[in-house]
Amino acid sequence: MFNSAHGGITVSTFFDTRRAVVGEKYPVKIRVRHKRDRRDYVTGKKLTIDEWNRLPDTKSVKFIGIRSEIQASFKIIDDIALELFRADSFTFDALNNRLSKGTSHTLNTAFKAKIDTLRNDGAISNMWIYQSAIKSIVLFAGEKVSFSDITVDWLKRYEKHLSDKGKSFVTVSIYIRSIMALMNEAKRAGMIKEAQYPFGKNRYEIPTGEGRKLALTLQQVKAVVTYTDGRETTERYRDLWFFSYLCNGINFTDLLKLRFSYIVGDEICFYRQKTIRTSKVKREIQATYKWQ
Repeated sequence: MFNSAHGGITVSTFFDTRRAVVGEKYPVKIRVRHKRDRRDYVTGKKLTIDEWNRLPDTKSVKFIGIRSEIQASFKIIDDIALELFRADSFTFDALNNRLSKGTSHTLNTAFKAKIDTLRNDGAISNMWIYQSAIKSIVLFAGEKVSFSDITVDWLKRYEKHLSDKGKSFVTVSIYIRSIMALMNEAKRAGMIKEAQYPFGKNRYEIPTGEGRKLALTLQQVKAVVTYTDGRETTERYRDLWFFSYLCNGINFTDLLKLRFSYIVGDEICFYRQKTIRTSKVKREIQATYKWQ
């Protein structure tokens, strides 16, 4: 019904008939596409199939009002998409942040938008990190933390709060980096000014900690590889661990996504799912396929 395009960004109304939500009514959504990704945004309107088909040409006062409200929702998203496109800064994170800003945007809502994006992208491990971080922030500062609240002093107090709760330096660093990532996005989207940004030299610097790296000896590796308790399940898990070990420590997300086509000659070649979307330089990992 309503459609627009800005370069590689398209915005359109979408009648989602995949699942009825109330009786025979289905939700009307706004769909945004960018490159090969897409997001659907709710309008709060639900119609039957017949009502949706009649909506563009309706003369009913009631449905003219519904059409106007859908158009208003479309225009809000379309205007933000156009503005971000013109600034050459369109991302779904930026769009979500700007949309959240229109409804009393806070750090909390920015976390929620980020968590939704990570869930849609299948980045579950990162999603859990952001979920843990926002839970700790709520315990420290409540449900409505504005970006203007995030000062050098606030970050120092939050760091002390985490330390007092027994969190390691690594955990403190991860949680505060998640805040910094959202503030970077907010700054790019024009939601905060440079003077409000608390991170960097002579401002707040994120603490770092080094975990202990404990390498197994060859004898310990052999003990794991040859271990059995007679149960097939145990041996399957043991073999998966050994396969990961031989593949340069491949994590289990990457392991589950392996395909036979990744075998090239005597090697298994793959890219880490964790970094393939974010790293400019894609480094291929190669593991020997035929072991002697």
